[in-house]
Amino acid sequence: MTAVLLVLAAYVLGSVPTGLWLVRWIRGVDVREHGSGNIGTANVYRVAGPWLGSAVLVADVAKGAVPVLVCRALDLAPAWTVAAGVASISGHNWSVFLGFRGGKGIATSFGVLAALSPKAAAVAAALWVTAVAVTRYASVGSVLAMLSVPVSMLLWKEPAAHLAFGVAAAVLGVVRHRSNLRRLVEGTELRITDRPTAPP
Repeated sequence: MTAVLLVLAAYVLGSVPTGLWLVRWIRGVDVREHGSGNIGTANVYRVAGPWLGSAVLVADVAKGAVPVLVCRALDLAPAWTVAAGVASISGHNWSVFLGFRGGKGIATSFGVLAALSPKAAAVAAALWVTAVAVTRYASVGSVLAMLSVPVSMLLWKEPAAHLAFGVAAAVLGVVRHRSNLRRLVEGTELRITDRPTAPP
């Protein structure tokens, strides 16, 4: 029962739309109406600047890491720990507060990954930073980072539950970026440094 409640709590925590609420509270702006329309770190950075972007990044990473760390502190089985992490990501992607819509889940996925496997998280972070530095596209960095996770899990012979998370994270990362990938092909994808066409 404790494990089930923790998974449900993780979903609710993940559902908190930090990007939307912080920008609305501090700037009085709905971030969904500017830039890419996403509520995550990259669009908050684009619309509201680096300080709010950084705050959203920290909050969204914490949403993923905290449920995993709590499960580990309670010595729950790896499967339940991963389930709590996936629930948090699902909450971010399909938030109960936003009519089951949400963000891409990359920062929250990174939080889960960092708590599960710091080495795999370091690889993913390095790939993200390198790809974004070269291309200026957050979506490229995000997809490459997520695709690296199951590979890292295999190389370091992580537990089966962790590997299952890696595969799920990679699939979700690609699926949630379908529109971004289409815009990349069309040449209309926004770079992380692009300003919104109608800035607040």
